[in-house]
Amino acid sequence: MKRFLINLALAIAAFIVQSSIFPQIPFLSASPNLLLILTFSFGFICGKDSGMLCGFLCGILLDLFYSGPFGFYTLFYVAMGYANGIFTKYYYEDYITLPLILSGFNDLAYNLYIYIFRFLIRNRLNFLYYFREIIVPEIIFTVLVTLLVYRAFLFITRKMEELEKRRDSDFV
Repeated sequence: MKRFLINLALAIAAFIVQSSIFPQIPFLSASPNLLLILTFSFGFICGKDSGMLCGFLCGILLDLFYSGPFGFYTLFYVAMGYANGIFTKYYYEDYITLPLILSGFNDLAYNLYIYIFRFLIRNRLNFLYYFREIIVPEIIFTVLVTLLVYRAFLFITRKMEELEKRRDSDFV
């Protein structure tokens, strides 16, 4: 239960920063996707179940506050949390390259998902403009922020696991 509440608090904090603080910074042409970083981090570090739970929380937040069909973002985030949970067996705490690659790939997949189901269906076919002006800057900012934020999520996850182990050993 404590893990769920901490994941919920992190998702809400990431959503608030992503939707209200980053758009106010004038020199950012695109804002990093903190919810995406949170979802893939928990999927990558903790496994499929945690990734899907975090993806569900992040997706529900986006679905509640942005227009469109309900479940549009939730579907993508849950699938992303599950897919990144598959890479848990390749997880090593010291390596940062795989999380950076996953961050870039996940952001590319997210933006392609948005393009296909929000723009392409409405016959907006200028993909090169969308790619150059929106996808590339967002991928760059998301990967750069992943360098900073991933370690914080890793620290929080390790502390939660340490507290759970301590509580289990005290109980017996």
